[in-house]
Amino acid sequence: MNWRFISILASIFPLLIIIFQFDIGINDILSVGVLPFIVASSFIIARLIIQGIKFNYVLNSFFGKVDTVWKIILIRMGSEFVTFTTPMFVGGEIVRIAWLKKKKVPTGTASWMTIVEIVTEVLAAGVFAIISGVFALLQGSNFIGSLVLLTSIPVISLWTILFFFSSKKIFQVPEFISILIIKLGKKRGRKYIEKTNLWIKDICIISQANLKTRKMKKIFIIAFILSFVAWSFYGMSFIFIAHSIDYDVQIFDSILAVMASNAIGNMPITVGGSGLAELGIWAYLEHHDTLDFELSEDKMLWNGIIVWRISTYHIPIAITWFLLVKLALSKYAKK
Repeated sequence: MNWRFISILASIFPLLIIIFQFDIGINDILSVGVLPFIVASSFIIARLIIQGIKFNYVLNSFFGKVDTVWKIILIRMGSEFVTFTTPMFVGGEIVRIAWLKKKKVPTGTASWMTIVEIVTEVLAAGVFAIISGVFALLQGSNFIGSLVLLTSIPVISLWTILFFFSSKKIFQVPEFISILIIKLGKKRGRKYIEKTNLWIKDICIISQANLKTRKMKKIFIIAFILSFVAWSFYGMSFIFIAHSIDYDVQIFDSILAVMASNAIGNMPITVGGSGLAELGIWAYLEHHDTLDFELSEDKMLWNGIIVWRISTYHIPIAITWFLLVKLALSKYAKK
């Protein structure tokens, strides 16, 4: 896990660049106010808790009770540390699958429930991203609007197609990838491919047995609604910071700007969207329409963006790391 601490340190560099670029001091950052910082942090924590509630709901509905509600919610929150510290915000699902296996949930079942979670998250975030991209285009911000749509639509399409088509077809690792891995890894590579194909087959079989049932449709719809609410809380995290710096942003504008930033941050260029998220929310709020742009001299806006990024990224990283170590990894550490 040491490389993740390096990732966290790397996420600070974009903030330092902004600070040095605009000669921002500690007093400038503090001028945003403690209350907006706490409120923004509370919104992102609320999002994590709602995600935990969804995880508990899907697990109980599909498999049954494996632990207390709060333990399941906190495990789900802790797994987000891995998500926060990887490109494209992935990896937390591996922690959840490992924890479910430890609770005697079959690997295929654990994986499929996790995929249901991921798909509902991606679809809900995608709806917001597409709306924000369309609104940007309507306002004449062609560059930022197109970028948001180009980064969100392919991801939504891929997950949706794979998820819903898994009920009609048994997917396997593509042949050219299998040949390459077997050639490089020989017996071990062949073993990995066989295990992966078996894992994918289990997921597809479970999908075929459940996806078209009325019960599963209900689970999916409720999970999607919870994901939508969770992303809404995240989107509202900028509104109080904006008001504290006298920046004219309404709740709807805040949600669209934050979700546009999230879509841009999903590009696999930096860890946790570092740098991309800051530039994304700024470009969306300033309605930029060109690739060759100069950074705005609005110092107060950059103060707000720095505070927003710390409250919605670095604070939850600290909380989720604590939960991950204390809950998900505690038994492994003892061993």
